[in-house]
Amino acid sequence: MKSSKTNKLTRWVRVIHRDLGFLMVGVCLVYGISGILLNHMHGQDPAYRTRASALQLEPGLTRQELTTRWQDSGDTPALRRVLPVDEGHERLMLDGGAGIYDLSTGLVSYETHTRRQFVYWINKLHYNKVKGWSLAGDIFAISLIFFALSGLLMAKGKNGATGRGKWFLLAGLLVPVLYVLLG
Repeated sequence: MKSSKTNKLTRWVRVIHRDLGFLMVGVCLVYGISGILLNHMHGQDPAYRTRASALQLEPGLTRQELTTRWQDSGDTPALRRVLPVDEGHERLMLDGGAGIYDLSTGLVSYETHTRRQFVYWINKLHYNKVKGWSLAGDIFAISLIFFALSGLLMAKGKNGATGRGKWFLLAGLLVPVLYVLLG
């Protein structure tokens, strides 16, 4: 029979594991959701929605004419500046985007970017760009270590860490090792 000291320790580990788990749900969601989004960026920041558009203008416009025609074109973002790229192209610096005017064809290809507020903020937290978040991130990291170690004590007997659980434990430890070795 186990000592009452061991039973008391196990009981406290379970209580802390449970309550800390509830406390960390929000932080788990922040890191989980933003982690998935950041893993699948495909060259674009998931915190912004990009919209590609084109506008056909007359070829060979001067910068002043281009500015006037852009402003008269209607449903386009505000034009901040026109900058030279090379002899055949001008760069349009837009509110929330940028574009290229091809002097030979008159085609303006441009992109606009709008912020996805929720994704923007969870990514800021994930990247630790919010003042004071380092402490919360460290507490979360320590909590994850505690969850991993205390979780080993949760299941007992044939399903525990000394029974069939040891094979899952071994597999779980091998996954990151294999990614490092084979990657």
